[in-house]
Order: sequence, then structure tokens, then C-alpha cells
Amino acid sequence: MQVLVIGAGVVGLACARAAALAGHEVIVVEATGGVGNGVSSRNSEVIHAGMYYPTGSLRAKHCVQGRRMLYDFCASHGVPHKKIGKLIVATDEKQTAKIEGIYRQGQINGVEGLEFLGGNAARAMEPALNCVAAMLSPETGIIDSHSFMLALQGDFEDCAGMIAFNTRIERLTPAASGWQVTFDGAEPGRLDVDAVVNSGGIGAQGVARATEGYPATRVPKLVLAKGNYFGFTGRPAFSHLIYPAPVEGGLGTHVTLDMAGRMRFGPDVEWIETESYTVDPRRAESFYANIRTYFPGLPDNSLVPDYCGIRPKLTGKGEPAADFLIDGPGDHGLPRLVHLFGIESPGLTSSLSIAEDVTRLIG
Repeated sequence: MQVLVIGAGVVGLACARAAALAGHEVIVVEATGGVGNGVSSRNSEVIHAGMYYPTGSLRAKHCVQGRRMLYDFCASHGVPHKKIGKLIVATDEKQTAKIEGIYRQGQINGVEGLEFLGGNAARAMEPALNCVAAMLSPETGIIDSHSFMLALQGDFEDCAGMIAFNTRIERLTPAASGWQVTFDGAEPGRLDVDAVVNSGGIGAQGVARATEGYPATRVPKLVLAKGNYFGFTGRPAFSHLIYPAPVEGGLGTHVTLDMAGRMRFGPDVEWIETESYTVDPRRAESFYANIRTYFPGLPDNSLVPDYCGIRPKLTGKGEPAADFLIDGPGDHGLPRLVHLFGIESPGLTSSLSIAEDVTRLIG
């Protein structure tokens, strides 16, 4: 069976790899000139454990299962990663109740090794920390996301898979064999395939609207949430990832560490109307205020604008967070077609698990 995967981000590459390993002939089309140039290249590179997500949700299922798969994949493929653990911290009684709820949810979700700590125990681990309680998640880690995507691409290409860069989908039309794909780019044309997987990230809704026979009412709204990051100019103050209690739209402005040991803070949540990848230096003011609630020793003038990413959310400000939306043939009635919507955090962690499900859905 010939499968077309739209989007060469981390989830698209994982889906392409899984389909190719299942014996299908797979082609990936990517609108940009390389892999991982969209949502996948602009995140915190955290391997999430899976304790935040509601019982029975796709996020809970795929994050926990995908995290286990991801650590195995990294070990077998030499992808740089570290299981450094994280602390979710509370600075008052209200936040303590919130992280107690996260702790209970993590146990329901099957997250291994979670431990609830008092303030003294947390500060013994991280002396620079200010908190009254914390939850330790030893299964949380960090990853070189670009190396991960290159490894996915390598497996996929070893199975004779191909990627067409600088190519945009104009139309998907039902055909006798499955789907006729109309595309533009350096070599515009048409292609007949048996199955289509839409992993277009921010562009997924546009592809869905260009799918003939796919009901417009099934296309969810797209809400853009920009996440800004600021780098720290001094030596890292922490050895674990440090997360505050979650905030509306995200997990709070937290401490992240990269594979080189560099410390940075983010992301915040900035609701935007159009794509923008510029970090406004003035947002540092709110960063200082938020960070000093749990890191009071943050020096003045120590934050510099770093980078930002955009989450393709399905719900906006003031609305409950939406689950991943994997819309397959059993949902919409069109054969061998899967649209992926709202695949934001923990999408990277979940990618290998999502890919297994998608491969089953296309048959």
C-alpha cells in the first residue's frame, strides 16, 4: 500500500517510519526545505512523564506509552538524551493542593516513581529553590530533538521512504485507488495513493479543508499559543527541571536544561492571531516576576531573549484544554484517511505511540 504523510515534523516522521516498517511504501511531503522546521524545532525538548493529563485521554495514553518507547528508541539509536528528572513545586497552600492533584493523576496514569516531597526535602535536592512542597518525577528527561528526528528519518529512508521538500498540498480528492493528491512546489503535479496521514501541525486544518468529502464541520478551530523562551547568562542553578504549578494554557514558566547543560526559562503563554517567531524583550519583566516565586536568587539582567515556538491548540484563553484529536476512518467515514489536529505538548514524547495507532487506522 502506498501511503502519503503530510508534514515532516516529529509526529509526521514517526508516522512515516511506522508505516514503512509495517511494509508500506511511504512518501512524505513537507512544505519547507527540511525536517522539523515547524512546531517540532521550537519546543523545550523535554521528555514528559505523563502525570498532567486526564484519565482516559489520548494525551495520557500516548505520553506514558510514548515516553517508554522513546527512551528505548534513544538507547537503541544513539540519540542524545538524559533522564534528569523534574520537580513540580508549590510556593503556597493553593499550589500544594494543585500538585497533590497532579500526583494523584500521575498514579492513575501509571507514571512510575512519583514522589511527593516537603519543602525541606526539595531544597536539599535543589538549594536555590523556594517552595513549601514539591513532586519529584524521576522519569522526566531531556532529548536532542533534532537528532531524534534525523534518526526517525534514517529508519524511514532505510525502508525506501522518500521525502519531497518544498511541496504543498493543494487538494485531496477521493479516487478509485484511495486518494488523488494535487500538490504544488518545484515540480507540481498529481499523485495517486492508497492512504493519507495529515500531520501538518499548524497547517493541518488547511489540509483538512482541502480534503474533498471531508465535512467542514469536522475541522476544529486553530488557536495559536506562542511560547517564548529566555536564556540564562550565568551558570545553571539547578540540576533538575523545575516546573511551577500549571497555569492556563500551559505548564508554567519553567526551568529547562539542554543537552549542553545550558539553562533557560519558558515557555510563557502568549495568545496570538498570526504566526510570529520574534521574542519581545519586554516580556522579560513578567519572566523575572514569575521565576522569582520559586527561584528568588535570579539576578537582575540575567535573562536574554532566546527563541519561541507556537502550539497549534484547539481551545483558547479561558477554555478547558483540548485533547489530541486523531480523526480516522471510523470517525469521519472516508477510507484510509487520518487527520491529526492539536498535536502539541506532549506531542514529541507521544510521537512513537501516536504513530503506532495511526498505522493501525490506515490499515
